[in-house]
Amino acid sequence: MSSQQKQRRGEGLECHSCQHCDKSFKTSNSLKSHRRTHAVFKFSCDQCGKAFRTTSELKSHQRIHTGLKPYSCDQCGKAFRTTSALKSHQRIHTGLKPYSCDQCGKALTTSSKLTIHKRFHTGEKPYSCDQCGKAFNSSSHLTIHRRIHTGETPYSCDQCGKAFNSSSHLTIHRRIHTGETPYSCDQCGISFKSRSGLTVHQRIHTGEKPYSCDQCGKGFSSSSKLTIHRRVHTGEKPYWCQQCGKPFKSRSEVKVHQLTHTRVKPFSCDQCGKAFKRTSNLKCHQLVHTGEKPYSCDQCGKAFISSGNLKNHRRVHTGEKPYSCDQCGKAFRTISELKSHQLVHTGEKPYSCGKCGKAFTFSGDLTKHKRVHTGEKPYSCGQCGKAFSHPRSIQKHRCSHTASI
Repeated sequence: MSSQQKQRRGEGLECHSCQHCDKSFKTSNSLKSHRRTHAVFKFSCDQCGKAFRTTSELKSHQRIHTGLKPYSCDQCGKAFRTTSALKSHQRIHTGLKPYSCDQCGKALTTSSKLTIHKRFHTGEKPYSCDQCGKAFNSSSHLTIHRRIHTGETPYSCDQCGKAFNSSSHLTIHRRIHTGETPYSCDQCGISFKSRSGLTVHQRIHTGEKPYSCDQCGKGFSSSSKLTIHRRVHTGEKPYWCQQCGKPFKSRSEVKVHQLTHTRVKPFSCDQCGKAFKRTSNLKCHQLVHTGEKPYSCDQCGKAFISSGNLKNHRRVHTGEKPYSCDQCGKAFRTISELKSHQLVHTGEKPYSCGKCGKAFTFSGDLTKHKRVHTGEKPYSCGQCGKAFSHPRSIQKHRCSHTASI
C-alpha cells in the first residue's frame, strides 16, 4: 500500500474505488458487495424466471421450489437450503454474535441483520410498496407486507389449517398447539411465545415507552398499542362484530365483545372459581386473594389492584371528568360511570333477577335486591350487633343510637 493510501486510511477517508462507477468505500468487503450490483444476471430459473449472477445462487434458489434442504444442524436437526443459513442458525446454539452495532453496541448473528438494525438509527427505509407507498428497512418486511394487498397466505398450520403471510408468524402460532413459551423474563419469570412479546413485556419493568402519540404525547410500550390509541383521536373503528355490527378500535376488543353474545367466560380463578372474559380481569381479581395492591397514589398513598383503578382515582385529586354524556352534558370520571348514566336516558335495564325477573339499571342495585331472596344482611351495627341488607338502613339505624345519647 502506498504512503498516500495509508495516509488517506488514517484520516478515515474512503480509499477503495469501483472501476465501473468510481464510487468509493472504506473497506474492501464493502467494495466487493458493491461490485455485485454491476454483475450480469445470466442464469435464470426455469420455474419462476428469476435471474442470478452465478450457478450456485441459482441452485440455492431452486431448492425453494423443490423443498430440498440438504444442510442439517447436528444439535437440533433443523434443515436449511444453504450452508450460510446453517452457520447463522448454529449461532443460536453457541450464542455467538460476531456483528456489533457501533452506535448502541447490540450484537447480531449475521452481517445482514446488522445492516438492517443500523437502519433503526439512521431511519433509512429503502424498500417501498408500489401500491400504498409504505416503506420498510428490509426487503423481507416488504415482501410480507405486499401479501396484505394480494391476500396471499402461503404458510399453513398442519394442525388447524390456519394460514399466515410469513413463516415467522406460523412458527409463533404453532406454539399455541405445543404450549411452548421459549422466551422468559429474567425479572419475573413470565414466559412468552415470541421474542417480541418478551421485549414488550420487559418494558413493564423498565418503564420504557418508546412510542409516543404525536397528538397528545401519551407514550406506549409497543407500536401496536400506539396504533390502537391513535384511533381515539381519529375515531376510526375498523373492526366490527359480525353478530350485531358494533364497531371497535382493535381486534382484541371485538373478541372480548363477542363473549357477551355467548356469555362465555373462559378464564377461571383457581381459588374461588369465579370466571372472567379477559385474562387481565382474572389477574386483577387474583390480587383480591393475595391482598396485593401494587399501584399506589403519589398524592394520598391509597393503593389499588390495577393501574386502571389508580388512574381513575387520581381524577379525584385533579377533578378531571373526561367522559361527558352527549344528551345532557353531565361529566364523569370513568367511562363505566358514563355508561351507567346513559341507561337513565335510554330506560334500559340490563340487569335482571334470576328468581323474580325484576330488572335494574345498575348491577349494584341488582346485588342489593338479591338479598331480599337470600336474606343476607352483610352490614352489622358495631354497638348492638343488629344486621342490615343495605348500607342506608344501617346509617339510619346508627342515628337511633346517637339520638338516645
